[in-house]
Amino acid sequence: MRKLLARQHIETPSWAYANSGTRFKVFNQQGIPRDAYEKIADAAQVHRYTGVAPTVAIHIPWDTVDDYADLARFARDEGVAIGAVNPNTFQEDDYRLGSVCNPDPKIRRKAIDHLIECVHIGAETGSKQLSLWFADGTNYPGQDSIRDRQDRMADALAQTYQVMTDVAPEMTMLVEYKFFEPAFYTMDLPDWGTSLLHCLHLGERAKVLVDTGHHAPGTNIEMIVALLLREGRLGGFHFNSRFYADDDLIVGAADPFALFRIMLEIVQAGAVVPSAEGDPAADNSVAFMLDQGHNLEPKIPGEIRSVMNVQEATAKALSVDLDALGTARQAGDVLGANGIVMDAYNTDVRPLLEQVRTDMGLAPDPLAAYAASGYQQKIIEERVGGTAAGWGA
Repeated sequence: MRKLLARQHIETPSWAYANSGTRFKVFNQQGIPRDAYEKIADAAQVHRYTGVAPTVAIHIPWDTVDDYADLARFARDEGVAIGAVNPNTFQEDDYRLGSVCNPDPKIRRKAIDHLIECVHIGAETGSKQLSLWFADGTNYPGQDSIRDRQDRMADALAQTYQVMTDVAPEMTMLVEYKFFEPAFYTMDLPDWGTSLLHCLHLGERAKVLVDTGHHAPGTNIEMIVALLLREGRLGGFHFNSRFYADDDLIVGAADPFALFRIMLEIVQAGAVVPSAEGDPAADNSVAFMLDQGHNLEPKIPGEIRSVMNVQEATAKALSVDLDALGTARQAGDVLGANGIVMDAYNTDVRPLLEQVRTDMGLAPDPLAAYAASGYQQKIIEERVGGTAAGWGA
């Protein structure tokens, strides 16, 4: 188990290190990155103290640079790599009525060209994922044709997928969904089923991305996870936590038991880490990515805590005695099966993870080690002046 936990890969997002806030205000903090390079430098700190966060997702145009190959080189020098490339088709006035589903073909063309641009950025940086989320939708019945908008979505995805297969042979397209917000009558990708249908039409390298904050209250997310795993179409996660809607809080903050249940499905499918390294066709692992906006808490410690929470949920899921669980299930022992799962969930795995970090040559407590490093005070002093990055920067 310790070797498996040491190989876990949890990607952090560049935007988590920038200023963020509520829907009413963006709050400024000291030491915030001023560009993509400084975001990557901060993300490298998370990997330095956890050992399991070796990639950083980027968001375009928030992380636009003149030379993406140079950005990738900088990341490697910092001990990390560029992860998923995330296009932005939701922050321009042209996209008021949608991007790839907009009734205006010129605006659709602009959005598709941006998706294709991000494929090329991914090829240049060595990214393995193109991560797509669309704000497209409608607010009122009759505002637009639901079927026509699905046709437009399918066309945009197909064009992008074709370019991806041509220029980025190792890249996977991850198609995210969200059941409401910013549209309130229809979202064009409202649920996992709609995303899956589009992926099935595209090809094997199109898979569904599950954001744990993008579901109605009471949704059984691990059921969705199990079904997508069964079809080989679970591409990855955006891990966060929510009390009410898409809160983007530290993963496990609201319901750590739900995170454990999700990870148990991943463990039972043997998808915690790549199952056949170097052979993408035989690899059934999924991408573990964080998607968070640290509004009140400091950025780097917030990401470290999130990584640790995912590690703890994984360790607890790996602690489940699957043989005994299978026997109890086969015997119809309802309480026995549930007891096996609950015993694992109630296990304190923190000493185990401390040992994993020690085996990796790391400090057993990543948060304490980061606090003692002096890095936070260093960036507060060095990043005075200029414009700090923020949500939408």
